[in-house]
Amino acid sequence: MSNIETSSRLKPAGRSRCLDRALPQWILNLTRPVIGSFSRIFWRLEHKGVENIPADTGLIVAANHQSYGDPFWLSLPIKRPIRYLAWSEAFSWPVVGKAIRLLGAWPLQIEGSDPAAIRRSLTWLRDRGVVVIFPEGGRGLPDGSMIRMKGGAVRMALEAGVPILPVTIRGANRVWPAGRRLPRPGKVEITYHPAFYLEQQPGEENRACARRETERLANIIQSAL
Repeated sequence: MSNIETSSRLKPAGRSRCLDRALPQWILNLTRPVIGSFSRIFWRLEHKGVENIPADTGLIVAANHQSYGDPFWLSLPIKRPIRYLAWSEAFSWPVVGKAIRLLGAWPLQIEGSDPAAIRRSLTWLRDRGVVVIFPEGGRGLPDGSMIRMKGGAVRMALEAGVPILPVTIRGANRVWPAGRRLPRPGKVEITYHPAFYLEQQPGEENRACARRETERLANIIQSAL
């Protein structure tokens, strides 16, 4: 039985046992066209490859990270319940911390392992939910190039048996660079690459597979920068 067939037997993510403080999905759905219209006008936001977004399976969205606006912009075409793994320190920031929690972010300890966050995410994925992860662990370099990706997204996909959707964010580093309080006008492009299941080779250890597939993921994302 395929992973997709297995996923179809699970309960939808809206019924997930994961408890959080996110706004109800209907409220988030109402804000989507407002944010989308504003972003297309102010940042000339363009989404490419939206046909590659799977419609009905647990899914990890793995993207490069250039600005604070990345989670909002990349989520607009994904019309499904989404949760975000965000740096735990961000939840203590004024305004931002409250906002990201209401939008569905869960805290993740970047330093070391975080079993609670991983368990919560795996439950959500097995209930056919979407989890957004930025494998770099922080924003990339000021010129928009990526830093080395960590293997957490790949390891989580292996354990949950769900595909990864690689996403390339381009131009956000110029629109909202590090150190700038508010974004400025500019051009942002979001590219959704074809989703793929991880391919563990016969006899290959999980750690070796994670390293190889993380490199594959990074190369796909890098290809559209």
